[in-house]
Amino acid sequence: MEDIRNNWTKEEILEIYNKPLMELLYEAATVHRQYHDPNTVQVSTLLSVKTGGCPEDCGYCPQAARYHTDIEGNDLMSVQQVKAQALRAKSSGSSRVCMGAAWRNVKDGPEFDQVLEMVRTINKLDMEVCCTLGMVTENQAKRLAEAGLYAYNHNLDTSEEYYKEVISTRGYEDRLETIENVRKTNVTVCSGGIIGMGESVEDRAGMLVALSTLSPQPESVPINALVAVEGTPMEDEKPVEIWEMIRMVATTRIVMPKTQVRLSAGRTEMTREGQAMCFFAGANSIFAGDKLLTTPNPDVNEDMEMFNQLGLEPQKAFVKAPQPETVEAADSQYASLGEKPKWTRPSHTIERNEKAKQKAVLTPKK
Repeated sequence: MEDIRNNWTKEEILEIYNKPLMELLYEAATVHRQYHDPNTVQVSTLLSVKTGGCPEDCGYCPQAARYHTDIEGNDLMSVQQVKAQALRAKSSGSSRVCMGAAWRNVKDGPEFDQVLEMVRTINKLDMEVCCTLGMVTENQAKRLAEAGLYAYNHNLDTSEEYYKEVISTRGYEDRLETIENVRKTNVTVCSGGIIGMGESVEDRAGMLVALSTLSPQPESVPINALVAVEGTPMEDEKPVEIWEMIRMVATTRIVMPKTQVRLSAGRTEMTREGQAMCFFAGANSIFAGDKLLTTPNPDVNEDMEMFNQLGLEPQKAFVKAPQPETVEAADSQYASLGEKPKWTRPSHTIERNEKAKQKAVLTPKK
């Protein structure tokens, strides 16, 4: 097998993305078979451990406090609640639990300590644990690793150029710095993005350049299709066509051969045939459960029926990297530093985000 390339250019990636579809599919499927079992797909369960009230202004996100959506916020779940959900997920075929908290960044204190306990608890169930908690410092990443975290998700969302049209409350460099902090531990990196936010094909290629030139490349790359939620700045964006999703999955597979490519948000709009084409093109991971944080997702029984039809098997835990050891809180080498890092707050404004915010101010909540 050839060495993994970390020097892809935007022009090369665009050339791949725009190939005749049959040629693109054949190339992607060939690469996929070199590095992965084509009949095995990882099933992950995404769990929102703290929902809503986020201070960020991400244009796609119904959890932003400044927009009016029908999302009901909830405080941080208890460790026992999370354990019960993880056991349920395991019994339905999931090998990974991804915990999401609607935070801008991790803050040292009782809530982070509680999340660390959740990580310890799930790792002891012999399941891969992933967290998406916003920006993290090096010490926080080390504390997560010590608790037994398998993966940290921190999406780049889009290209660096288009990022400024999506989010104004944090900078692209913060995303990259968080990934660097995670890389200083043995935790694997999960980072991808969203298509269908009004970006160009060049922006999609730009995002793949940013991801594929990381060294090492992320072990996991989610490809999300925007789910346009009423009340968010992107509520009027047109749904992504399945062909765009297939092309994006195939291109990601070719430029990041060893990576697990995740068919993430937007699957409710896809037919089984469309999803099958994505698996053929190199997607080898899905999220199961009726919700992805706050947006709809196919029922797990539907997914298992689809797996049976396609002859797919759920991937077992710790196939791609060994299970981390869990260090109990009492034996921890890394203490809370009470850090207050200065993550960036860019000064520009995004017109559609401002309009959605004003609309929320003028519209009484139901």
